[in-house]
Amino acid sequence: LFRSALAALVASPFVLIALGSFMPVWVTSYMLQSPTRPVRHDWVPRERIADAARRAVVAAEDQKFWNHHGFDVEAMQKAYERNKRGGRVRGGSTISQQTAKNLFLWPGGGYFRKGLEAGFTVVIEALWSKERILEVYLNSAEFGPGIYGVEAASQRFFHKPAAELSSSEAARLAAVLPSPRRWKVDAPGPYVRSR
Repeated sequence: LFRSALAALVASPFVLIALGSFMPVWVTSYMLQSPTRPVRHDWVPRERIADAARRAVVAAEDQKFWNHHGFDVEAMQKAYERNKRGGRVRGGSTISQQTAKNLFLWPGGGYFRKGLEAGFTVVIEALWSKERILEVYLNSAEFGPGIYGVEAASQRFFHKPAAELSSSEAARLAAVLPSPRRWKVDAPGPYVRSR
């Protein structure tokens, strides 16, 4: 019984990844752990997300997204070198890695969590198209405290569906993604405006 339960626990994320290749992802690990209640989230298919939002997120978060296989080794190396010098910690995660983290893991760092993230990323990249990865990321990323997904963010900040986002609105949403609880879409400071 214990072995069966352990096997089911280990296999469940992989089953969820397989199902996630075609089913909407209604809830993620990050949504369940959100300190803000209630959580706002509305899944929308990629056809109902403005092209500007897809372009803005790739430009802001992972410019090599369409060409890598889940990992940007150069960005990871640069982040490592910069973090060795001290100061604000920089990340080198790709959209694929962030999707894996959002779906299955918890906030914070550590080698164990990064190892799990890498494993999930490999499976996601193997089973999903790049379009699907971007669609799930746009529907699971946090854009403000308790605001998950581009549709909920668009409705909250611009009072319109994600399909109608302008380039500047999409850029404002993408600009806060590294730190959506600290930076504000509706009151962008100088750093967010420059991003």
